[in-house]
Amino acid sequence: MTSLAFDDDGVDVVYEGTEFHLEKALIEEATDKRYHDVTDHEVLKLVAEHPDLSGEPRRIGDILD
Repeated sequence: MTSLAFDDDGVDVVYEGTEFHLEKALIEEATDKRYHDVTDHEVLKLVAEHPDLSGEPRRIGDILD
């Protein structure tokens, strides 16, 4: 299971028991979008090879509001 925790600086990730932080700039570069316009599904796709994309994607900007 993958866990994501969003803040203004990036995303704290727990993936297969490993914890790490994805910086905002890295996410923007990888997606070619502004950080607040990236969705949680897009972040999952960066982290996991075959992510479970259940539910509707949510923009980071909406999550942080």
